[in-house]
Amino acid sequence: MMATADRFGPVLAGRRIEALVIGASAGGVDALVGLLPALAPDSKLATVCILHVPSDRDSRLAELFDARLALPVREAMDKEPVQPGTVYFAGAGYHLSIEEDRVFSLSCEPAVHYARPAIDVLMESAADAYGPALAGILLTGANADGAEGMQRIRQRGGLTVVQDPGEAQAATMPEQAIRLSAPHLVLPLADIRALLPLLETTTS
Repeated sequence: MMATADRFGPVLAGRRIEALVIGASAGGVDALVGLLPALAPDSKLATVCILHVPSDRDSRLAELFDARLALPVREAMDKEPVQPGTVYFAGAGYHLSIEEDRVFSLSCEPAVHYARPAIDVLMESAADAYGPALAGILLTGANADGAEGMQRIRQRGGLTVVQDPGEAQAATMPEQAIRLSAPHLVLPLADIRALLPLLETTTS
């Protein structure tokens, strides 16, 4: 069943979403190729995407998606303010976090779940910075990274959405998130794509 405003009304009611964080690992590029074009060209959301990328070479994700999206796309830089209407990607080799004054911070702290950048680091910091104004989406992946981050988002009043493990290329990541803290929504990718324009309506 495709997403509809009526279907998601109870979950979205009263929310004012300002930022969206999306985490993925194995299969994540394909999932984002299917998902991110649903963002409206005039989106006001600050969207931050983090995938597990090898630390020994530069990430080309921002470049890849800049050619596919109408919104500005860039790699998040240290001390850069988080801007609305922009899609950011975490670079390779550094943890990415968002400070309480809503600027990006890069660090070389140890890997989390064998990953740097780690999804948990970004999601937990974003939850503290945005509180109820944050939505988190966790997609396909092969380890437990992101589960604690999604739990923090929910604890801080944000909206949590997890890809249906049954259709994920790698089911472990969504399964771990569901097991740790039941998300508000567990959806196939097509429904998550349809949900994005409804998040936009909550910013007005």
